Amino acid sequence: MPENEGIPLLIAPHTIFDRELLRERQRRAAKKGAEKFLLERAAEELFARLGTVTRKFSRAALIETPDAEALKRRLLASGQIEAVDILNIEDTTEVVGGTSSTYDLAITLLSMQWLNDLPGVLAQIKRVLKPDGLLLAAMIGGDTLTELRDALASAESEISGGISPRVSPFVEVRTLGGLLQRAGLALPVTDVDRVTVRYASALELMRDLRRMGATNTLIERSRKPLSRATLFRAADIYRERYADKDGRVRATFEIQWLLGWAPHESQQQPLKPGSAKARLADALRAVEFPAGEKAGPKKN
Repeated sequence: MPENEGIPLLIAPHTIFDRELLRERQRRAAKKGAEKFLLERAAEELFARLGTVTRKFSRAALIETPDAEALKRRLLASGQIEAVDILNIEDTTEVVGGTSSTYDLAITLLSMQWLNDLPGVLAQIKRVLKPDGLLLAAMIGGDTLTELRDALASAESEISGGISPRVSPFVEVRTLGGLLQRAGLALPVTDVDRVTVRYASALELMRDLRRMGATNTLIERSRKPLSRATLFRAADIYRERYADKDGRVRATFEIQWLLGWAPHESQQQPLKPGSAKARLADALRAVEFPAGEKAGPKKN
């Protein structure tokens, strides 16, 4: 998204996002009336998923989630959760440094895509969960805004002869299961809710992103604003490549869902190697060949 105000922080080499700038833009969006359709969709899906869990949670942590107070009230009103604490990522770090195994449910909605250390935060969340505690999280990722990324890159390359990162990089869903396991969470599940939104133009999409507080906060972003020529050329390219017959353009958003449990002895465990009671070859009615012997017609 073409927005470049703000002062860069002194940061570590691995830092990707300017989180102070992110919070500033989110506060600004909230004051002006933030666009919440993705958050509302994620919240509805959250309650649908909680409805499939046949247990009551004594204490939940609501971590780094927009409109947290409203979501807290709704969680308490559901009758499935007795108490809810609101934490940000920094609070989670403090809890980990003090008391662990505090919560039996951790929820985070549409914020983890802007973390500089996603594996580290997942590990922190695992540590604040009680044994058999549940993490239920949603984040933006995958092919989100792939059309905008393409149009901006093409327009900038055409007009200025170079490309600057204008849209945040997103995590692919296929890597998330491994990150959950790396954090020490058991029975990981990941899936994607793919949303296609139609706009009158790419400029309208960019206005929506600004209203979400979701504009470019990459540390390596260009500090030079997009020229009007580049911006309008990007809108033209977007329309040429991604418009429907009625002239409205498509924008892709992917909400990635992550579910994982803090390990507990009551959970399903994988079988030990060599403990299987049936042979795969028998189940498939296949013929086995000793190592080194090639399959083929037998000679008389």
